Amino acid sequence: MTPIRVLIVDDQPLVRRGLALILSPDPSFEVVGEAENGAQAVSLARQLRPDVAVMDIRMPVLDGVAATGELATAVPDCRVLALSTFDMDEYVWAPCAPEPTDSCPRTAPRRTWRRRSAPCTPARPSSRRACSPG
Repeated sequence: MTPIRVLIVDDQPLVRRGLALILSPDPSFEVVGEAENGAQAVSLARQLRPDVAVMDIRMPVLDGVAATGELATAVPDCRVLALSTFDMDEYVWAPCAPEPTDSCPRTAPRRTWRRRSAPCTPARPSSRRACSPG
């Protein structure tokens, strides 16, 4: 089975490293890159063609909401898993198109991150739903 190619996008290095440590041991995932803002994420996604971008919402330069819109045009096959300190900031996404494919709070356990990342691949489409921390 081909691993799910993941781009991790967060302005906090510790969060990026932590997510990479959660996903990397699982052979069904391959962390192909890390970006510290949305502009860098769009640029890297064009080069790396990830299946999934785990995207923080609040970042400098270009936030996750704007970056998700740019990714939809630049790399249409890349799904977005919105990363938030909230259970899901639906009011942030309400006026936006496209919305992220899925979302997950930073406090979610490891098994939830893995489960949420897998359905985001093109072969396994996901409904747009918020992630419960369980």
